[in-house]
Amino acid sequence: MDVLVVGASGLIGRHVVARLRAGGHGATSVARTARDGVDHVLDATTAAEADFRAVLAGHDGVVFAAGADDREVPGKPAYPVFHRGNVAPVVRLLTAAREEGLTRAAVLGSYYTHFHRLHPEWRLAERHPYIRSRVEQARAGREAAGPDLPVAVLELPFVFGRAGDRLPNWAGPLDRWVRSRSPLLAPPGGSAATSAAQVAGHVVDVLERASGEDLAVATENLTWRDMIGRIASAAGHPRAVRGVPGAVARAALRLTGLAHAARGRQAGIDPAHADVLLLRELFVPPSGPGSLDDAIAETFPRD
Repeated sequence: MDVLVVGASGLIGRHVVARLRAGGHGATSVARTARDGVDHVLDATTAAEADFRAVLAGHDGVVFAAGADDREVPGKPAYPVFHRGNVAPVVRLLTAAREEGLTRAAVLGSYYTHFHRLHPEWRLAERHPYIRSRVEQARAGREAAGPDLPVAVLELPFVFGRAGDRLPNWAGPLDRWVRSRSPLLAPPGGSAATSAAQVAGHVVDVLERASGEDLAVATENLTWRDMIGRIASAAGHPRAVRGVPGAVARAALRLTGLAHAARGRQAGIDPAHADVLLLRELFVPPSGPGSLDDAIAETFPRD
């Protein structure tokens, strides 16, 4: 199996390339900027179908491991930014993959789409531009791929781990916080979490099976208090994590939303409605046995 990996210089993309090669498969890496290990330099947000066809030729499968992050706060309206980063390139890529006769594909998405299906009453796609883009990414991408190119969508929560100099893009502020003298505080709720290595294993599995499933990936489910405490311990600064009342957290989220609106900006996850996501336990049945201890230690190494 020869696979093209788009976004191969990122945290998960690097793990996917390594896992494919370790399993005896071919892996061709595509990234936006030139660096060691990148076979083709191509910006997925501006590449045309013809550009994708040129690098897809001769491959059996393709992985999309790029896209716009939910933490972006662009100018209002925000949805065009997330559509440009998450939807449009996947449609062009999978259209080109279909035309080149590829037989399998995987798209790395968000576990918010899992909860969009599970809880339509939360109106997640309507309220959050980022989630809308991920829902549309899966729908429009599969439509572009057609019936003969199965597209698996891996719905990812918090991802821990390291690949060379690559870390999760949210790790820096947390790392500085747990190493500081500031108190550690956590609201109610929590999240599913996994590791980049675990994600890579699932990617290779769905490609080998030519699966077209929606796969919500999780290794462990962590309350925010547990997650922050384990991060602090891994970094060598163990201490108590104090709880923050939900009402206080909701007020802070609403103030953040007002600040964005005053600056003419709109977050991918709208703070005015983020309490439904951030103050609940967004847990997912684990997709395999395992512990996150090693991945957390890689992400937040001890002093």
